[in-house]
Amino acid sequence: MSRLAFSTLGCPGTPVEQVTELARRHGCGGVELRCADGEILPPDATHAHAATVGRQLADAGIDVICLASYVQVGAPAPETGEVLGRHLELARAARAPHLRVFGGDPDDPGTADRAAERLAGAAEFGADTGVRILLETHDAFLTGRAVADVLHRAGNPPQLGALWDVVNPWRAGESLAGTAAALTGLLTHVQLKDVASPQDLAPVLPSSGAVPLGEFRRLLDEIGYRGWFSLEWEAAWYPQAPPLDQALAAFRSLMDETA
Repeated sequence: MSRLAFSTLGCPGTPVEQVTELARRHGCGGVELRCADGEILPPDATHAHAATVGRQLADAGIDVICLASYVQVGAPAPETGEVLGRHLELARAARAPHLRVFGGDPDDPGTADRAAERLAGAAEFGADTGVRILLETHDAFLTGRAVADVLHRAGNPPQLGALWDVVNPWRAGESLAGTAAALTGLLTHVQLKDVASPQDLAPVLPSSGAVPLGEFRRLLDEIGYRGWFSLEWEAAWYPQAPPLDQALAAFRSLMDETA
């Protein structure tokens, strides 16, 4: 089975049937479902709806590899733990083995403490649902070192893991080798993308920008990564970007060349 996938961030509002067709056309065996209003699986979806979406994709031979939530585990809001729990239930209903979460406000000194505490508390519930919570290199925790620190402070249970968005640590000045070293033993999922520079984050076709994606692939092999390779095409934020269809073709070429 192909380990190539893509996030529905690249095709906002697209129904299941069209997502399935995109996946088949480009040889992708899985998709990340963006959990946001107006998408296939919004945050207020019922468990029945989530189960239907998961079943539709499974019947088409496509795995739901991750529910990409926008939960900020280090946020000060007291209801964050409850929101995290609801998303875990949605992920289970949709047959997603992973739930993506963010950290929170990088300017809030309490973000890291709250994130570690919440993740530690949610790990047991994650085990009950069979869903692993993945902290992405994003916002307050842009680097691999920052994500690893939070996960270690949370006790590093098997129900927690790291998601490496290749651009964020790189634009923050952490070398790819440094990120790979920090996340060794923690890395569960990766998101590929390319941009023109650390200052210009508009998406460009994979291998046409400044991100050293060939080195990224090599380092993943060196640390024994065996998970999915997912294209996160940020069309929802950059509607002027080329179509996802074109980005997936470039992504597939990159992966074939670096295999």
